[in-house]
Parts: sequence; structure tokens; C-alpha cells
Amino acid sequence: MAGSLLTLAGGIGLFLLGMTLLGDGIKAFAGDTLRRALLRFTGRPVSAFASGALITALVQSSSATTVTMIGFVSAGLLTFPQAVGVVLGASLGTTSTGWIVSLIGLKISIGYYALPMVGVGAFMRLLAPWRWKSFGMALAGFGLIFVGIETMQQAMGGLPGLLNLSGLPSGGLGGRALAALIGVGMTVLLQSSSAAVATALTALHTGSINFEQAALLVIGASIGTTVTGVLASIGASVPAKRTALSLVLFNGATGLIAVILLPAFLWGIHWAQSNDILEPGATSLAAFHTSFVCLGIVLFLPSVDRFSRWIVRWLPDRGPALTAHLDSSLLHLPAVALEATRQSLKESAVELFRTLHDALAGRTPNAGAESLKAQIEQAIAETQQFFARIPPMTEDRAVSALRVSVLHGMDHLARLQSYVRPPDGVRRMLLHPRLSVAVAACREALRLSTLGLRSEADRGWLAQLARQATQLAELNREQRPALLHETAGGEWAAADALDALDALRWLNTVTYHSWRVCHHLAGEEEDSTSGAQDAAAS
Repeated sequence: MAGSLLTLAGGIGLFLLGMTLLGDGIKAFAGDTLRRALLRFTGRPVSAFASGALITALVQSSSATTVTMIGFVSAGLLTFPQAVGVVLGASLGTTSTGWIVSLIGLKISIGYYALPMVGVGAFMRLLAPWRWKSFGMALAGFGLIFVGIETMQQAMGGLPGLLNLSGLPSGGLGGRALAALIGVGMTVLLQSSSAAVATALTALHTGSINFEQAALLVIGASIGTTVTGVLASIGASVPAKRTALSLVLFNGATGLIAVILLPAFLWGIHWAQSNDILEPGATSLAAFHTSFVCLGIVLFLPSVDRFSRWIVRWLPDRGPALTAHLDSSLLHLPAVALEATRQSLKESAVELFRTLHDALAGRTPNAGAESLKAQIEQAIAETQQFFARIPPMTEDRAVSALRVSVLHGMDHLARLQSYVRPPDGVRRMLLHPRLSVAVAACREALRLSTLGLRSEADRGWLAQLARQATQLAELNREQRPALLHETAGGEWAAADALDALDALRWLNTVTYHSWRVCHHLAGEEEDSTSGAQDAAAS
């Protein structure tokens, strides 16, 4: 008995290690591709659902997908309704593990053939070029999964009574709930619903438990997988907590429905077996797992927006809005943390553009404007502190390029911040008819900047903004000698002329820094506007 228990523990450990290596290897081999694909194909709840299902099936971990979603929502890369769609998809994608185990792992003695796969993967991890090292890790992990399954089968064969639940109350909701709680406990203990499901499938295959007991364990495993998301949201931002709550509510409600409707599901499985649609045993259990998750999706997916609004009302935003994306839990994911920094800078920039737009009207700052200015300053300072805590990743060129771009944007935004309160002479000259063309150009640049960072501008807005900066720089060069000449001729008082020149310089600088802030924070590539940069800076 003791030997079988130790063998079972070793088999579960091999399975867990294989799952971890497979998921980490695929993510590392794909580089940033999976992250960008997930962000690209999550526009509507349905596409978000499909993305979550496919990526979870690929990396074989709903927990990994959920934790990633929590990070993306915290960083402002995904809206909350999109994240809910991905969470629903992850719940379906994780059922693929049951099909792999039941169709391949238990039907074919693949452990013998998987060992060479582990060896080849290990040698690739040691000797292959850098990217293929990750592929080798994934290959070794895939082989370990089947070695673990075979080891569990051997252990279960010697423990026919290990998971015997015959002592539980039978035929009642309480007994079924208690059996499901055992599945929850297994998942919490193993920190993997896939491992808990694989254990239930193996136990059913070896006759250690009956089908109903295995079904209840699988339901419990589906509920227990929410623990990882809850742990990931502790101390995180409000959007992250909303995502974790949606996972708990969906999996909890789906599990409860499955427990209540278990007799109906069992009847359907029996009917499918009688009509040769499903094979008895592990394959039927995998079908049951997919069926009750699909039922939950059918009930939840059409009302994702309403469900999301309800959670938002239950967990409202707290704290400063401009720094809401700066979640310390993102620091272990440098690429996502940098995106969170960029989102925070974009929101601070939009508020700064609005304040500068008011300054163009020559308004004297009131208490509200001063309060907003203080909030922007505080937000930029906190963002700089957060940015300084992000670990460097020099080996990843994409992340390094993003870091440099964010730093450029931060620099221009800090410089622009010092122009929020123009001197009295400049503010007076902004209303002078002589500067009306320059003021209009600056106002248009601020309008484009605001719409662009909010993703509300037309295509090509950044190039148009660059042209505004170039035109204003040329206007500044033309007006400066003209004003000096007119002042020498007595048309301008010297003090007024100096204020007008300062106002032109203020307009030119505000437009230039606004453009560069947008260029770096909007994620645009360097283009033909680089020549305009030199012109505007002069």
C-alpha cells in the first residue's frame, strides 16, 4: 500500500512537471506571439472566448491563461468584458486535457515511447540554439505527461480502494456536494485542475471509483481551479479582482448546476454509450466534463456585458484613476508592466492636453485646474517610480524597444508638464490677433493628441500631428525676425514683443512635446516624420 501511494505521488508529480514544462516551453518558444495574438483576437466577447479556449488548449493550463488575463486587465490592455470572454474560453480549453488523457494516455501504453521524447527534449534544452531550447523543454514536458499517466495507472492498479467513496451519503444532493468538495480539495492540493482530472480519469480507468464518483471529482476540480485566480488577485488592482471574481462566479455556478443536474447528465451519457456514440469509461468522463462546461458557457456568454456591469457595480473603482493600471503584481511580467506604464502615461497625457487646451484660452487657473495639475504631477511621479521597479530584459529585443519607447514618452511628458502654467505675459499674448494662426495650430495639435491617445482619431492622425509640429516650427522661425523688425520700427513695445516671442516659443514647444509624447506612447513605428522632428526641435 505504501509503495503504491508513493508511486501514485510520483506519477502525479511527473504529470504536473510535464504540464509545467510543456506550457512554459510553448510560451517561451512562441516568444511574444501568444501574448500579441491574445490581445489581437479579443475584440468582442465571442472572439475573446475563442482566443481563451484555443490558447488554454495549447498551453494546457487554464490557470496560466487566467493569471495572464488578470495581468492584461490590470495593465489596461483588455477591457473587463473581454477578459470575462477569455475566462469562459479558458474553462472550455482546459477540458482538452481530459480528452488527451482518455484518448491517448489511457488507451495506448505510450509511456515507453515517451521516454525517448523526454531524452531528445532534454538534449535540445542543453545543446540547441536559444529558441529551440524552449521547444526542447516543451517536447520533454509532453513526454513526461504520458510517463506520469502510466505511472499513475500502475499505482492505481495496486490501490483499488484508495479513492473508494462508497461510504459517502448516496442518492442525495449533500452526498454529491461532499464528493465534489473532495475534487476541490484535490485541485487545491495539487494546484492544478488538469492533474486532478487526470487522477480521476486514471482511477476510473482502473476501476478504483465508479463513473458518478469520477464525475463529481471532475466537477470539484473545475471549481477548485478558481483558487489560483483568487491568489493572483490578492493585493492586485480592482480590475484584477473583478476578473478573479468572474472566474469564481462562473466556475462556481457551472459546478453547482452540474451537481444539481448530474442525474440528467448521467442519463445522457448512458444514452450516448447505448447508441455507440461514446465509449464507456474515461472517454465518457471527458465528454461529461466538456458538456457541463459548455452548458455554463451557453448560459453566461450571451449576457457577458450585463454580467460584467454587475460585477463593476459590486467592485467599483477606488483610488486615483490615472494610476489605476500600476499594479505591483505585474512586475514579474516586464512586458505587461511596461504596457501598464504606457497606459498610465497615456491617461496622464490626455488630462495634461486638456489642461493645456484651457491655457490656450488665456484662462487664469482656478482651484479645479490647480487640483487637476497636482493630480497629474502625482500620477507622473508614481508612474516614474513604478517604471524604475520593472526588471530589465535585455535579451528580449521587443521588450527592450518598448522600454526605451516608454522612457522617451515619459521624458517628453515630464518636460511638457512644466508648460502647464504659462507666465502672465505669455497668457496675455495668446489672445493677441497676431498669434491667432499659431494658437489655432497648437489647439489642433492638442485635439489630435487627445483623440489619438484615446484611439478615437482617424487613421494617419500621427502623421498629421507631425505636420502640425513642422508647420508651427516654420511659423515660429518666420514670425521671430518679423516681430523683432517691427519692434525696431516702433510698431511693438519692447516688453510686448518679448512676451509675444515667448508665447510663440511656448506654442512651438507644447506642440512639439505633445507630438513626441504621442509618437512614443501610441506604439507607432518610426516613419518619415523623423525629419519633422528635427525641424520642430529647432
